Amino acid sequence: MLLKNKQAAIIGGGPGGLTLARLLQQKGVNVKVYERDLNSTVRLQGGTLDLHTESGLAALEKADLLDAFKANYRPGNDRLRILDENAAIFYDEHNEKPKGDFGDEFFRPEIDRGPLRNLLLDSLKPETVVWDSHIISLKNINEKWEIVFKNGTTAIADIVIGADGANSKIRPFITPIKPFYSGVTILEKNIFDSEKNAPKIHELLKGGKIMAFGDSKTISASQKGDGSIDFYIGLKTDPDWYKNSGFNISNNDEVLEWFKKEYSKWNNVWQELFEYKETAFTPRPLHCMPLDQSWEAQSNITIIGDAAHLMPPYAGEGVNMAMLDALQLSESLTNSDFTDLKSAINHYEQQMFARFAEVGKETMDNTEWMHSPIALQTILEMFNPIH
Repeated sequence: MLLKNKQAAIIGGGPGGLTLARLLQQKGVNVKVYERDLNSTVRLQGGTLDLHTESGLAALEKADLLDAFKANYRPGNDRLRILDENAAIFYDEHNEKPKGDFGDEFFRPEIDRGPLRNLLLDSLKPETVVWDSHIISLKNINEKWEIVFKNGTTAIADIVIGADGANSKIRPFITPIKPFYSGVTILEKNIFDSEKNAPKIHELLKGGKIMAFGDSKTISASQKGDGSIDFYIGLKTDPDWYKNSGFNISNNDEVLEWFKKEYSKWNNVWQELFEYKETAFTPRPLHCMPLDQSWEAQSNITIIGDAAHLMPPYAGEGVNMAMLDALQLSESLTNSDFTDLKSAINHYEQQMFARFAEVGKETMDNTEWMHSPIALQTILEMFNPIH
């Protein structure tokens, strides 16, 4: 095996990195995951994820974790309501029979990020994840990598896989290609105990998901298993608007006043999302890697997930692409047909490039029409609702 007696280092402990670690350990590879978080509970995990049969679920099945997923996923959480800016419901999956089951091509069961991360962590050997490992430098010494962390520790690895997201420290060692701004920025926030703190939105969600369109803007929200909701609003603007707009993004009162002006055509019910003051908004200018990106493979370093193919979240493919990256890379690295690591990495990267060219285009197309004057009409035609 190409990785026999070699040490693999995965930088980043998100779903992609943890899935890769599990798959490699199944094949007997020595692997460590270096994660910048202090521990597994220090950071609030984001909203729900829908896993797809051909990607996320395929990776979990290969990792022998499908039963664990079934024990933790949230049946019915995928039920969607489509609304306009006045909170009028135009499409409601709560009125329909459940769609599909495991094994069906279009079945997309939902799971909260926290439980997904935990089931992946639980599947790994003890001490696989090295917490509090914020990488600050990487150096290639005699065909090995020396990794230096902010806490003063170092590690040596034969192969490094960057699973460290949008601001990857590993990507610059592979390619100078940078992402471009999509034209859309989102503000993201979590509201605890939504039944108490956002009762109108809680009722609209009905335990599932909502997407609202109007005036070339969006609001999306999902109910989480802990009773909270995760939501984000999206609008076309320049990438630095929240820095130059004259209000403090950390001040909820000021953000509310901005919302009342910017979303003046929207019903007052949406203000409930902004009146909750216990959590702050996170601004996220959405970027995308060039769809035609490519580079020459190296023999001991590669990237997966957002580090490889960052894109906006408007196709539901981010985590699924990352987990499929993990599956395809693990199969390449442990495939005896390859005579050297460079060939194995190249095989994975060529598959990744082709997938991203297709999925990235779909994502950018979605980002554009969802923030256009005809967004509601477009999505209703896609879902073809009865009313």
